[in-house]
Amino acid sequence: MTTGRVKESDVIIVGGGLGGTAAALSAAKAGMRVILTEETDWLGGQLTVQAVPPDEHRWIESSGSTASYREFRTRVREYYRRNYPLTESAKQDPLLNPGNGWVSRLAHEPKVALSVLHEMLAPYVNTGRIEVLYHTVPVHAETSGDEVTAVTVLHTLKGTEIKLSGRYYLDATECGDLLPMAGVEYRSGAESRQETGEPHALEEADPLDMQSITHVAAVDYLPDGDFTIERPADYDYWRQYVPSFSLYPILSWYASDAEDTSKLKQFTMFPNNEGIVSLWDYRRIVDPAIWSLPLNAGEVTLLNWALNDYYAGPLIGVSPEEREQHLRGARQLTLSLVYWLQTEAPRLDGGKGYPGVRLRGDVLGTEDGLAKSPYIREARRIRGLYTVTEQDVSKELRGEAGPLRYEDSVGVGSYHLDLHPTTVSQRTFYIPNHPYEIPLGSLIPVRVTNLLPACKNISMTQIANGCYRLHPTEWNIGESAGLLASYAIANNILPREVHAAAGHRQAYQQLLIDHGVQLHWTEAELGQV
Repeated sequence: MTTGRVKESDVIIVGGGLGGTAAALSAAKAGMRVILTEETDWLGGQLTVQAVPPDEHRWIESSGSTASYREFRTRVREYYRRNYPLTESAKQDPLLNPGNGWVSRLAHEPKVALSVLHEMLAPYVNTGRIEVLYHTVPVHAETSGDEVTAVTVLHTLKGTEIKLSGRYYLDATECGDLLPMAGVEYRSGAESRQETGEPHALEEADPLDMQSITHVAAVDYLPDGDFTIERPADYDYWRQYVPSFSLYPILSWYASDAEDTSKLKQFTMFPNNEGIVSLWDYRRIVDPAIWSLPLNAGEVTLLNWALNDYYAGPLIGVSPEEREQHLRGARQLTLSLVYWLQTEAPRLDGGKGYPGVRLRGDVLGTEDGLAKSPYIREARRIRGLYTVTEQDVSKELRGEAGPLRYEDSVGVGSYHLDLHPTTVSQRTFYIPNHPYEIPLGSLIPVRVTNLLPACKNISMTQIANGCYRLHPTEWNIGESAGLLASYAIANNILPREVHAAAGHRQAYQQLLIDHGVQLHWTEAELGQV
């Protein structure tokens, strides 16, 4: 390992996921110089390297997100219209859904999301306002009192280190990796009911009880083909593994019902006339039915199902060896799912297996057909000036009071309190929500002055994270964090002082509004709840 040079910038953003990318874009628009690091060779996090189509809400086409996020969505549709041979009806469809997957109004290919993000960043990257460092991970942070003074990153391919120095540091890593390095107070895993008062919290806190991860795969299906992979090393284990909340092995067509997670629901592979929910078109991202010319390709779907949720152990709070064990385990589970689909999955016609299921690494930029990184639903979360809890968001708990409005709001979002099976208790639930806002206090650490969270690591409980972790909200958090750092630099003031002083808070909120950030839900929108 060799020590590299020092790089300086106004804002250092560690992590090039969705929040980090949005933060870099907003800070650059506000006139800041930005260094953005990324562990892989793709920016975009959930949308790209993790291969998760956007989970959104009913208002997303017109409101309930930042203007730049809606611009991203518009650009995705324009990309397909410019570059794909679409049917006339698809070209004219203002709500074009490229994959026609029913999980999202905009199910699309990760490579398209990557291209669009590059387009949006291009003016700033090409002029040097933003510098992106790929294949880099944080390894050390230097502090002085309550201030971060430098972050050292390692280039994982070259083995060289670079010291990054800036006025502000944003943690946009998928696991909140910069927080312990910088000595930032944080939470992880499950809080206790005594601490948060949340009805669905555990009786005792468990920092290792975290939401499952999923290593997504891309597949297509050729009915006459046989693409059966080598039997995965852990297949026998997963074929027999029965979760504590189920009567069936994880590799079966039975999983928790999202509407009532105490019950099991039957699924199947393809659309059918028997009323059984199909998983094939759930996260379908390529639908040739919208093409006017045959491109020698069929439908492509993403395997991000309950069948490959990995909850055998967490990635945070364990030794490097255990972390690698769980990363390998998640890959093995997904490969086992593919092999099960190819060889043993019950078909509605009484047969078993679909050997024509084929892994599509080209879709995800990999050789093996699995995403570059696993989908990580839960990170370390800062201890901030304000902590979002179940009581802030739950429709039942809010009762007649309705959605909660924060005077210091920096954005809006909406999604169920969706907790996938956790690594210790294996509890899972899907709690109806009210449309929510993002309080500025949740972005400001209780002590450290110049580090901000920029993704799933704001001050919130594990249960609240179930809704604040989704695409539009993560983008909003990153964008607002980038603008908060920019405002603090421009006015020579700390974020906590922005929060405390009404004049500065309102000026910062006006900056957000000027950049197209929606701060509150309107009465008309809330009337549709």
